[in-house]
Amino acid sequence: MFRAYVITYFTGLCLFVNLHAQTSPCESNYFSETTLLKHLKSLSSDAFEGRRTGAAGAIKAKQFIINQFHALGVLPFTKNYEQKFSFTEGKVSYNATNILGEIKGTHFPDSYVVISAHYDHEGIKNGEIYNGADDNASGVCALFSFAEYFKKHPPKHSVIFAAFDAEELNLQGSKYFMKSAVAQATKIVLNLNLDMVSRSETNTLFVVGTSHNARLKSIYKKSNPACGIILEAGHDGHDGREDWTYASDHMRFFLENIPFLYFGVDDHEDYHEPTDTFEKIQPQFYINAVKTMINYFEKIDDLRSFE
Repeated sequence: MFRAYVITYFTGLCLFVNLHAQTSPCESNYFSETTLLKHLKSLSSDAFEGRRTGAAGAIKAKQFIINQFHALGVLPFTKNYEQKFSFTEGKVSYNATNILGEIKGTHFPDSYVVISAHYDHEGIKNGEIYNGADDNASGVCALFSFAEYFKKHPPKHSVIFAAFDAEELNLQGSKYFMKSAVAQATKIVLNLNLDMVSRSETNTLFVVGTSHNARLKSIYKKSNPACGIILEAGHDGHDGREDWTYASDHMRFFLENIPFLYFGVDDHEDYHEPTDTFEKIQPQFYINAVKTMINYFEKIDDLRSFE
């Protein structure tokens, strides 16, 4: 994640979400929980060397993600799923690649929801691998579970799965995507951004963006508990907490006046440290967080318009 500030936590009324009224999402077989954890363990392993943009580990991670998309029936949105770009950050030049897949919607095929998660991380520093399990292998592997769910429950809106590169380098991947011809020619109606979703000492998953859009706020206010997860709206500049509107790739959509929802957790002691490893994630929280996000998407997907 691109956040680089201290988060101040305010206590207050916790709001909850239940987006599947008849069957608890915790009891539903939406995706293979074992496979979700297996993917996260793999992508955050030393084999990927911290997934630094342009490094060998990132190139290996790119192929890993493409292979999963292909296996799950996610079609390429660009040639071979790849959107290559170059940029300079400071005095360093980088070659990077966004990975873009597509699932066509059943009802609104010309309207696209971008479900995004960045796959880059900090790489190797002073001989230590920064594995980035929570930040953000967790978000990328959640994309795979969304895709698995969509195989049996096709979305009404078309979906672009965007595994962005270079988020840690000033959100360059999402910046390039939003300015590219392929994005400009696509009717993007919403962004769901997943960044750090696998651990929380308070069992709290934050959703940012509801205060910027009346329809999304209405859906949130009508929601109830699910999976033991506390889904709390906030960190959007209106509640006294640090404003996460600009904290990750959803910022690029916000700047183009596209509604967004960002799902994430509070920073923790392993944030941007070599100790952000698979062993530190909380498996049950992670599984239930992904189920909660899928259920949230179900409600959103029923909307014809997000304006």
